[in-house]
Amino acid sequence: MGAAACTLLWGVSSSEEVVKAILGGDKALKFFNITGQTMESFVKSLDGDVKELDSDENQFVFALAGIVTNVAAIACGREFLVNSSRVLLDTILQLLGDLKPGQCTKLKVLMLMSLYNVSINLKGLKYISESPGFIPLLWWLLSDPDAEVCLHVLRLVQSVVLEPEVFSKSASEFRSSLPLQRILAMSKSRNPHLQTAAQELLEDLRALECDA
Repeated sequence: MGAAACTLLWGVSSSEEVVKAILGGDKALKFFNITGQTMESFVKSLDGDVKELDSDENQFVFALAGIVTNVAAIACGREFLVNSSRVLLDTILQLLGDLKPGQCTKLKVLMLMSLYNVSINLKGLKYISESPGFIPLLWWLLSDPDAEVCLHVLRLVQSVVLEPEVFSKSASEFRSSLPLQRILAMSKSRNPHLQTAAQELLEDLRALECDA
């Protein structure tokens, strides 16, 4: 029942009016706190490979992550998460580091999409990018064998690169540890979306070098 209800809420939370209604209630903060705790418990319970993808527990957790992604896709949702639910953002960053390459890729993608959506808000991008170990986490995630995971990592990297105020603070660490060969390989990927994202990032990096 919980999985079905959350999956239904995930679907309707793509509506701005629904997101505003969720945030307008007095249980919003509690909901996002419980969401973070549930996702954390789920990841800790994983033993090697992910459980059956169609299990109720998986669907419940994926739906919770999907709701966060949809909330973060709306301006007022991003603002709420950045101002009132930073613990959830910290949890997402931690869980992305806890999951092994190739493990639970659907959850990874949803969490990365959430972070990318939050990064559209400058305050959100600053908060995420100043998280300890953020740059090494990005490069580690780029080693994931799943193309969609890598695609959303590249989108998040591009958010950092394209915001001068944010990039200037991490430029030295960014450049010294950049997995250039990995990104070059992605720019020749057979996956057209991954290929395009990698090519665009390389062009952005070249432009920065020219401006330096």
